[in-house]
Amino acid sequence: MEAALSTILSPIILFFILGLVAALFRSQMNVPEAFAKGLAIYLMMAIGLKGGVEMAKNPMTGEIALVFAAGIGLSFFIPMVAFFLLRASSKLDITNVAAAAAHYGSISIVTFVAAGEAVELAGFQASGHLVAVAALMETPAIITALFLAARYGATKGPVAGSERGELVREVLLNASVVVLVGALLIGWIVGTEGMVKVAPFFVTPFQGVLCLFLLDMGLAAGRGLREGWRQLDIGTIAFGLYMPIVSALITATVAWAIGMSTGDAAILITLAASASYIAVPAAMRLALPKAKPSVYLTLSLGITFPFNVTIGIPFYIALATLVTG
Repeated sequence: MEAALSTILSPIILFFILGLVAALFRSQMNVPEAFAKGLAIYLMMAIGLKGGVEMAKNPMTGEIALVFAAGIGLSFFIPMVAFFLLRASSKLDITNVAAAAAHYGSISIVTFVAAGEAVELAGFQASGHLVAVAALMETPAIITALFLAARYGATKGPVAGSERGELVREVLLNASVVVLVGALLIGWIVGTEGMVKVAPFFVTPFQGVLCLFLLDMGLAAGRGLREGWRQLDIGTIAFGLYMPIVSALITATVAWAIGMSTGDAAILITLAASASYIAVPAAMRLALPKAKPSVYLTLSLGITFPFNVTIGIPFYIALATLVTG
């Protein structure tokens, strides 16, 4: 309970709540789009560099490879669970069900950042290689969702864009993937000595920048809820709240089975329980153009994201503590 309260009452979460409430009450508060994109790039660079430096300290082992395999496997498997649960609990057509399911196997990098801060506040330590796991979990969910869409009749013939390679480029060369993986490699190459040179820019201001970014994300989530809720029935809204819990329970079992530490388990559970709102929406616009952004973005950004950063993360840390002893 103490860890949960410290997470919810931390500056980053309170700034998110400020943005959410401001948007719901139609405040004119706004963060310029170009500035928000700059904040996102900064955060991904800082996370990637930190993860790369940590990876440079520890060589690849069988244990780390197992965590990589678990992350990829979860990203393939969870969209299947999401697909059948959403299909059973909502009135959405197959195209929208498949598009929404893709978001729940991929990851939210901002939720990942918030979880990292919360894990430290709770007194646990997470390994740097989990940044690489986050990058690896971006794309398998998209593949699963497209397979399900084709299997259940949402698409006729080849997936839109695939014959010209646009979908592959959109998925693999998405800005978030490129920046995160690139910064990870740079951090791995330069190591601790190189990181010292850029620490005044990438380490010291990190939490302040994160507060600004989560303020903007709160505004975006509030606008999504205000404008998109009419597209969703009760079953669909409920899915956005219970699906993260389902994913967390599945991942907690995996974390227990492979013997992860508490900090690492908390991060992996959070990654699996999060929902993408950057890489997957871009891919869905190409692959499933008939799917409605007002459905899948409202679910991922308007419902699941606020749930995760306020209630979900403390629960995931408690769950990780439980399964790791």
